[in-house]
Amino acid sequence: MHTKDTVSSISPAATANAAGDSRTLYTKVALRVLPILVASYFFAYLDRVNVGLAKLQMLDDLKLSEAAYGFGAGIFFLGYLLFEVPSNMLMVKIGAKKTLCRIMILWGFISMGFAFVQTPTQFYVLRFLLGVAEAGFYPGIILYLTFWFPSNVRARMTALFYTAVPISGVLGGPVSGLILESMKHTGGLAGWQWLFLLEGAPSVLIGLSLPWLLNNKPSEARWLSASEKDAIAADLAAENDRKMAAVNGDTSLMATIKNLRVWHLVLICLGQSFLIYGISFWLPTIIKDLGISNPLNLGLVTAIPYAAGAIALNVVGRSSDRKLERRWHTALPFLCAAVGLALSVPLKSSPTACIVALTFATASAYAAATMFWTLPSLFLAGMGMAAAIGLINSLGGLGGFFSPYIVGVIKTSTGSTEGGVLFIAAIAVIAGLLALALPRKLSNQ
Repeated sequence: MHTKDTVSSISPAATANAAGDSRTLYTKVALRVLPILVASYFFAYLDRVNVGLAKLQMLDDLKLSEAAYGFGAGIFFLGYLLFEVPSNMLMVKIGAKKTLCRIMILWGFISMGFAFVQTPTQFYVLRFLLGVAEAGFYPGIILYLTFWFPSNVRARMTALFYTAVPISGVLGGPVSGLILESMKHTGGLAGWQWLFLLEGAPSVLIGLSLPWLLNNKPSEARWLSASEKDAIAADLAAENDRKMAAVNGDTSLMATIKNLRVWHLVLICLGQSFLIYGISFWLPTIIKDLGISNPLNLGLVTAIPYAAGAIALNVVGRSSDRKLERRWHTALPFLCAAVGLALSVPLKSSPTACIVALTFATASAYAAATMFWTLPSLFLAGMGMAAAIGLINSLGGLGGFFSPYIVGVIKTSTGSTEGGVLFIAAIAVIAGLLALALPRKLSNQ
């Protein structure tokens, strides 16, 4: 009895100490790993979507219609689709350092190449090649996070990483606007040409430095003690055992392709990419239609929704980890984004109210996208997880092709983005309902 009483009196304190040690360990890992990943993705996303602001000048120079721009913006994702899965599976074999280094250097040079585009065809080719170059980066990072963090802290770690996207809007919008306005005609180049040159170069520099900044996995990290490496390995091994049981030990590529949950996640990913890229590529145009035409002012106003997104995705990610609840934390942001987009249409007569609605929609969209990417690693393990994340992101990423293209076609035919905005809102509703249809037992961990 005495022994039992002693154990029960010590256990809560021991448990609390273990939890505190775990928080300290993963905070240490996050402070070392995440800043590098955030900086990398910041420039990745900036190079991917700065065409949205460059468009405001380059359309006239290249004689591009709105529909042609939408096609060029979206064709990026076709290149992405073709090389996504191979890149992710290759990363498992050769490591993150070599994979991410290669990706960043290639896309940086290609992004800079946009400064010398002279025809619509050249624009399409470079957008396609940019997708080929960047294929595997985002799903590779999502996979890389599973090498360092167990599922019970991964939502907030994913949120911290994904903060790079709205930050690229917060900082990138005003900086891009300033470049467009202040650099035009400098050295005989247009402002949009300087935009691509100045924002593509940092990706090359970061890519060259990654081999010295990153470790492929915890066991290679000299900044972790042996006991810290063992603790991380134990946490990840326990999680892997649970996931292996869920997939009956079969992590092959064929088993992944046959897994209906993977295709369920593909559909949700399709919805989130429709939502995110519909907003990213057309937000500057929508705000310009409200009467804000000066590039610098446009960039500053565009930064507001992205700032809200940076806050929202971290709040939702922390809430999800604290409650170990994923379904509603994914579904509700989708539905809120739909409401914000739908409200922005009738509110266009009031610019301030419209921007508030767009801010609510953008913040919700980024929270939804962040939470979605916590889901695949809950169901999958091993090489199957690497293949599945690549498959989900590549097929789901087709929404990034169709979304800007469809909105562009609608704007060209109607002279307004309103129909396109409502279409994207409807897609967000469907994605939210699909998220709620996930099995609660497996998704809430």
